[in-house]
Amino acid sequence: MIEQSIQIAGSLLILAAFVASLRGWLNTKSRVYLILNLLGSAILAVDAAISFQLGFLLLEGVWAIVSAISLANVLKSGTTGTVEH
Repeated sequence: MIEQSIQIAGSLLILAAFVASLRGWLNTKSRVYLILNLLGSAILAVDAAISFQLGFLLLEGVWAIVSAISLANVLKSGTTGTVEH
């Protein structure tokens, strides 16, 4: 039950970012979007590693790495990545 709750929490973080970007609430280069993706994918990657699910670990591990690199670039550049209307 706890493992599934952790999986759901990680998934909801990623899905929240995805829906917010599709609705125009978040830019895919915004700090919030990238943090949601990084946290969600990192949670799921750790869970996949613990349960030795290599395909899922590959997916979520790469997702976390790409999100972390993108977040670092945004923080380094000082941009906010807000949505412009």
